[in-house]
Amino acid sequence: MTRRRGASRLAAAGLMIVSALSAILGAAAIGARAEAETVTSIPISTFMSAGIGERVQGLVWRGGIEMKSQTDTFGGLSGLGFTGPDNKLVMVSDRGNFVTGQLLYDENARPVGLIGVRIEPIQNSKGDELPRAYTRDAEALTVIFRDGRPSAVRVGFENLTRVADFALVDGRPQGPAREVSIPRWLSDTRTNETLEAVCIAPEASPIAGSTLLLTEGVIDDDGLHSAYLLGRNDKGPLGYVSGSGTNPTDCAFMANGDLLVLERGIALLAFQMRLVRIPAAEVKAGAHMKGELLLHAAGGDIDNMEALAVHTAPDGSTRITIVSDNNFNDWERNLLLEFSLPE
Repeated sequence: MTRRRGASRLAAAGLMIVSALSAILGAAAIGARAEAETVTSIPISTFMSAGIGERVQGLVWRGGIEMKSQTDTFGGLSGLGFTGPDNKLVMVSDRGNFVTGQLLYDENARPVGLIGVRIEPIQNSKGDELPRAYTRDAEALTVIFRDGRPSAVRVGFENLTRVADFALVDGRPQGPAREVSIPRWLSDTRTNETLEAVCIAPEASPIAGSTLLLTEGVIDDDGLHSAYLLGRNDKGPLGYVSGSGTNPTDCAFMANGDLLVLERGIALLAFQMRLVRIPAAEVKAGAHMKGELLLHAAGGDIDNMEALAVHTAPDGSTRITIVSDNNFNDWERNLLLEFSLPE
């Protein structure tokens, strides 16, 4: 398949940032193998013809990077969360790995590199590596906060559909999985179109602390994408209305409780993506959620966009970060794109 390399890049060698990585993880990751990874980051300066700081539909473009590595363990990035004010992040791979690192910004708060990258296998509840490809397909990740600090991550898997928590140590997930109870209809649905999005409502949300589970291809009786809220007081099924030709692939809550949903699809042999916002009051059990479109993109400016997170950049602005899954294919790319809402 031929693809247009549409987004212009600052490709001069001096602007390439190569991660200098520390030694392989030692005894702290008991029973797990960790790999240090060298990632070359090429800054992306324009998106859909807009320069950094310019409006793109309902968002403002803030810059991005294309991430490359010589080894085959980096890629398949399907979920994203930020684990600290220093822009540490964790991603999950659909080959059953945690990918951690630190997003680097320049003096103008533009993302320019990913440094300190480590890759380590996700463990099962016994502390062992996941045994088969069928069990490794991690597709979603959200950060759990306790007392205002990130303390764990919650990960969603498809194929062997399940949800599990992992403790955070210095911004990296550690130790065995702690299984989270989910509805029987979801755990019994074992395909690669089940659980694509997991996110936890913030304090300002009417459903604060509840976990939203959103499926890609499990369609309910109303023709909507099946979803479910896990919570003590806010619990039950709900549905999501996607765009034509796209399916939900990740979600993230804004600090005010509004929900962002990322959708992706293929049209005319090119990837497309949609990002929509749903008001906080409309995220509740029994709801048919349909969002306001913030961004619709297709073609060479994007790739297979799968992961979504919201965090605070060094300049204090709220950033919407979207990452692509290259499926470990040479013709797909690992992109990290950042946007903000207009002031």
